Amino acid sequence: MGETVLVQSQPRQGIRALRAHPSYLIMIAAKIISRFGDSVDSIAYSWMVYMLTGSEVLMGTLFAVNFIPGIALSPFTGVLVDRWSKKKVVIVAGTGRGATVTLTALLYFTGHLEAWHLFVFTVLNSTFECFSTPAEMSLVPRLLPKELLLTGNSLTSSVSRTAELGGMAAAGGLIAFVGISGTMVIDAATFLIEALLFFFIRPNPAEKPADEPHGDTGEDSRSSYWKQFLSGLRFVGKKRLILLTMLAGAFVNLCLCPWNVLQPVYVKEVLHAGPFGLSLLGITLVVGMILSGLWISQKGNRYKKSTLIVFGFLLLGVTYSLLYFPAFIAKYPLYAASLFSFGMGFAISFVNTPISTYTMEVTPQNMLGRIGALSGMIATCTIPLGGVIAGFAGTWMSANTVFLVFGLLMILPGLALLTQKSFMSL
Repeated sequence: MGETVLVQSQPRQGIRALRAHPSYLIMIAAKIISRFGDSVDSIAYSWMVYMLTGSEVLMGTLFAVNFIPGIALSPFTGVLVDRWSKKKVVIVAGTGRGATVTLTALLYFTGHLEAWHLFVFTVLNSTFECFSTPAEMSLVPRLLPKELLLTGNSLTSSVSRTAELGGMAAAGGLIAFVGISGTMVIDAATFLIEALLFFFIRPNPAEKPADEPHGDTGEDSRSSYWKQFLSGLRFVGKKRLILLTMLAGAFVNLCLCPWNVLQPVYVKEVLHAGPFGLSLLGITLVVGMILSGLWISQKGNRYKKSTLIVFGFLLLGVTYSLLYFPAFIAKYPLYAASLFSFGMGFAISFVNTPISTYTMEVTPQNMLGRIGALSGMIATCTIPLGGVIAGFAGTWMSANTVFLVFGLLMILPGLALLTQKSFMSL
């Protein structure tokens, strides 16, 4: 028995313990490659749309359309993911996204790409993502033991953000060297390589959590589609803390919308900086997320998840609010704002990673597709609303004042969660 305890305590040491799980390391490698491609694509695709149409309105419309499949389809695709092979879903989705991006590049290169193609391809790629995201979430507990979920999720978040930085740094050079079409072909290749890597992943069969009574989910593998759909909703309704964490994550996205929408205005009109300032704020935010993810992967298991989440909310709210003050700093307002941006990035991982880890821990593996998709839908549906609110707020007050208001709002959930004894026991 003593030897068993020693073996179980070893995974808590952090990143090194992940070496015993090669399939998860392959999944991390696939994530690095795909996130690099996503980052390159975000720049190349935006530039392509602008070069093709010259319309800011069309760019904004495509941005909004990108969220429609996630809001409309995610609760339904999650049931299908639970019924299908998660590994095959990721492979098919990755291949489909690769093919779609390749076709886009080919049409642009030959001069046949039209505006309506952009809407079709955007919807297709977003639909593939509605399947791949919950499938990947469902795979994680089949590749790692419960005690390593926080470490694995934190490391994956950090390396993904690092890959995004690499993609942003490389995108300009790639566009200059191989053109927009060539850059998008490279992006397509990253999706195909991701799909290829998943062929080598060997997930463990789904297991019912040890503390989950038999039949508590109210379904079996022969249940009808709608019975499984409703059982997922009932599960969330019974697990109050899961619903609470979902709503908390959605609130984070809502409050961060002004940051995403008004950054250019803030940089130009408040900080009196140019594109370099916009880039610096983005880089410091991502660096903060990388470093906090690495810290959580090594030290996070020493703390309750509730403690990490509350700390994240409070730090995020405080640093977000402090973006109000660089406007009154005569010297180096950009660098002061960059410090607060770094603090925001550092805080975000403390909120997101423990929430996703808790969901993986308490959800039966045969329901993770539904619960993950529902969580993604709830989080996503607040983004268009937040964007509209941010746009109107930006017409009534300065960007830094909007940041102050939403930063103070961000503190409220952290204070409210402190009063919830059931939550603080997590």
